[in-house]
Amino acid sequence: MDRLKHTGRETKETQENRKTSNRMTALSPHASTLTLNVNGLNSPIKRHRVAKWIKEQDPTICCLQETHLSSKDKHKLRVKGWRTILQANSKQKKAGVAILISDKTDFKIRQVKKDIEGQYIKIKGTLHQEEITLINIYAPNTGAPKFIKQLLTNLKEDIKNNTIIVGDLNIPLTSMDGSSRQKINKE
Repeated sequence: MDRLKHTGRETKETQENRKTSNRMTALSPHASTLTLNVNGLNSPIKRHRVAKWIKEQDPTICCLQETHLSSKDKHKLRVKGWRTILQANSKQKKAGVAILISDKTDFKIRQVKKDIEGQYIKIKGTLHQEEITLINIYAPNTGAPKFIKQLLTNLKEDIKNNTIIVGDLNIPLTSMDGSSRQKINKE
């Protein structure tokens, strides 16, 4: 008999814990941001593999660099469950960045800024009723430090404590990190 009462109390405690957990989630929801240099998405097999990876990881926001797509290729970025797709592309199929936002999240976009070379995209909006700015960058292989410094200088009015900057910055940490084909800039 004691055992049944104890089990009953555990059930009540479990229910109370669940209620508390649900309230905490409502007060402080979390978000995950994943970033990936895809090195081109023109191959259907590669697009399928990337879409599968996104679904498995199930991020709130997924940022892709080096998509190598044109502006009319937005359909190539479709992933079930991520209808909101923002992209910046160059006229040639090089560079390119994209941001995919999960349908499961409450993200309201207020502003989108992107360059015509497909090197960055910036979005401002609210995520779970919190102001947020997200910048996805694909820096050029040569002159990356100078490019990044100039970009961040140009965007400094938008960069606050609620800004997330992701991407492929193409900056080797040491000379050993650089490719033998790539000249290391000492900028």
